[in-house]
Amino acid sequence: MELKKNPKADLRRNSSLYFVAGLALVMLIVWRALEHKTYDKDNEYDISMNIDDDLDEEVPMTEQIKTPPPPPPPAAPEIIEVVEDEEEVEETVIESTETSQEEEVVEVEDLEVEDDFEDVDVPFAVIEDVPVFPGCEGASNKRACFNEMMQKHIRKNFRYPEIAQEMGVQGRVNVMFTIQKDGSIGNIRYRGPDKNLEKEALRIIEKLPKMTPGKQRGRAVRVPFSIPITFKLQ
Repeated sequence: MELKKNPKADLRRNSSLYFVAGLALVMLIVWRALEHKTYDKDNEYDISMNIDDDLDEEVPMTEQIKTPPPPPPPAAPEIIEVVEDEEEVEETVIESTETSQEEEVVEVEDLEVEDDFEDVDVPFAVIEDVPVFPGCEGASNKRACFNEMMQKHIRKNFRYPEIAQEMGVQGRVNVMFTIQKDGSIGNIRYRGPDKNLEKEALRIIEKLPKMTPGKQRGRAVRVPFSIPITFKLQ
């Protein structure tokens, strides 16, 4: 004997319907769970704490400082008073300086102005009468004779310092001196590369003889003169 199933008792017949209904229910529950929000209940919250206290302070308003306009110029006086000058001014009388024919004119003799050559130095190159070196009294060109005699005097009295020769020192010493108004030699100055050479140049100039002084306008004057003395080793 075979058993027959009741078609109403077949559970698989409406399984798809149950699946869709269950799925819709699950989705509804999930949506509600996501949309659900909770709030903390706190009755002690003070709303007044959100108020900014700084708003109660008064904010000063910036005022623009206006420069006052300059004062108006003083008004001109309506009436001009004329003040008379009561003081008397003395007039200045200018007397004429012209001489009359009655006055005698006194003639003044011409005054002679003498040139003072007492403290004047006249260079050798421009002096009128050059100093005369002994032995040049009869020379026609005393200036050239003077230079020639100076060279002879230097060659005659020249001695090369031994210490300068040993040290190999050589060079030129520039010597300057003055022929005084009495013909003597003075104010000797010198400059050279070595003290020994300077000392020898000084010795040579000091041995110069006394000369006839130079003259300017017929009067004796001081005459500066300069000459180089060369020291050269051979």
